[in-house]
Amino acid sequence: MLDALRAIAPGKPLREGLDRILQAGKGALIVVGDGPEVLNICSGGFLLDAAFSPQRLSELAKMDGAIILARDASRIARANVHLVPNPNVPTSETGTRHRTAERVARSIDVPVISVSEDMAVIAVYVNDEKHPLEPTPRLLGRANQALQTLERYRSRLDAVAASLSALEVEDLVTLRDVVSVLQRTEMVRRIAEEIEADIIELGVDGRLIMLQLEELLGGVYEDGRHVVRDYFHAGQGTGLNDAMDELAGYGTEDLLDLKVVAEMLHTPGEALDLDRSVTPRGYRLLSKIPRLPDAVVDNIVDQFGDLQKIMRATIGDLEEVEGVGTARARAIKEGLARLAETSILERYS
Repeated sequence: MLDALRAIAPGKPLREGLDRILQAGKGALIVVGDGPEVLNICSGGFLLDAAFSPQRLSELAKMDGAIILARDASRIARANVHLVPNPNVPTSETGTRHRTAERVARSIDVPVISVSEDMAVIAVYVNDEKHPLEPTPRLLGRANQALQTLERYRSRLDAVAASLSALEVEDLVTLRDVVSVLQRTEMVRRIAEEIEADIIELGVDGRLIMLQLEELLGGVYEDGRHVVRDYFHAGQGTGLNDAMDELAGYGTEDLLDLKVVAEMLHTPGEALDLDRSVTPRGYRLLSKIPRLPDAVVDNIVDQFGDLQKIMRATIGDLEEVEGVGTARARAIKEGLARLAETSILERYS
């Protein structure tokens, strides 16, 4: 569906053609795909095989029947076509044009666009999904409102992430602190996902929204992944990506339950106690040191095992790690010291 919406977003030639049909007070049934499976349900009409243009599409919509476009909507394959999908395919629509559109989309894997003459609404059908296109002003208003919500959630995420950094430095982290960061990270990701869908539908009108979204999301996903790497305990057949997928698959109610979220970390022990102490491996804080490659971070964690040992290590100890020379060892030591000082000052100021 997102691919179909991207193809008919404002700024695309196909969208201009659809808008012309609406402005002329006409209706249309358009199939985006001219493969054998489409031609098998076509009857009558005539072959065009002409280059696509918005003007041609709006003129052809004046005739009865469906219009068949190439898969990339670069050419108009046929026009005035009678579509004959399987009549046994269920449909919830009532109008003839919409019933045909839904049956065709459910029968074959192609987007079908229906332009309602009476309602002046454009609807896109893909498989079992139907998506009516909303007016651009309404979409912009919804996206801006979602951005404000995202900004508030990002602010809360920054607060709990800063608190986690200070607790990691002082070796006072509990499972509750870790899960709170993961919960906020996933909430931010879900809000951003909704905004991204609106941006796709907005097309060229969503460029400013996209820039604001990218700014708000800076470093969120990477930081969340490092949190999981710090505290996740791999089990039989489960890895880091499985844990991330499990977190993304939680329903809203499960995501609000800290104990449910904590289960994806597979922490050892029979009882799941949110107030139990946990120790980070150090991936997250090390990733905040400038110009420190991921491979070197992995080597440091493999060498020392957890963050407290890394912070207590001397420059000589760090030099023994593969990929860490004298200059880099000094930069790591000074970088961790700065992060520790900054985190503690922010926590107690």
